Amino acid sequence: MKNIIQSITKDLGTCRLMAVSKTRSVEEIDAVYNCGVRLFGENHVQEIVEKFTSYRPDGLELHMIGHLQTNKVAKVVPLVHMIESVDSIKLLQKIDAEALKNKKTMDVLLEFNTSGEESKSGFGSKEDLFDCIDTALQLKNVRLRGLMTVGPLERPENTRDAFKFLKNLFEECRIRYGEKLEDFDTLSMGMSGDWKIAVEEGSTEVRIGTAIFGERHYD
Repeated sequence: MKNIIQSITKDLGTCRLMAVSKTRSVEEIDAVYNCGVRLFGENHVQEIVEKFTSYRPDGLELHMIGHLQTNKVAKVVPLVHMIESVDSIKLLQKIDAEALKNKKTMDVLLEFNTSGEESKSGFGSKEDLFDCIDTALQLKNVRLRGLMTVGPLERPENTRDAFKFLKNLFEECRIRYGEKLEDFDTLSMGMSGDWKIAVEEGSTEVRIGTAIFGERHYD
């Protein structure tokens, strides 16, 4: 495992490596942590609650990267450092309210559907994205850190174009809002099958599960 992680990190440059620990045990997570990885991502609220309520090694950073329902926000806000999958103003406002209750500022990424696939979550237009940013700038307990996307699954040949689009949109947001988005520094794109393309297209964070842990075995 250590050799795999070293092989990945040598090609990342300044891009951060996130180990996606969905369905993985605390023991497996601990093994990756002991190889030097500090950033982990989870897709499901229940797994976050079960695995990370009591388990939290020094320096471990946890992100929520899966689709998040508003009725589960209260469970996840106290346990994560960032929510990467914000896809509506309603969800953003709920996160802000729960962050206030927890006396914290919640870092968030806005998810954009770069492939147009109906199975994917995320904003589908620039206008909707900008509306959400406008709302976020009025909230006190969320901090916009950037954008996230999942590459095309149905047409993987369009992966590079999808990542180029998000990189351009990321820069457009920075120009459009200027100093209002002073912490807008994260572009989360790229997973086990396409992370090298994502790095080439400007990703600052790749989310890798299978390439680190091996194939998942579902019950």
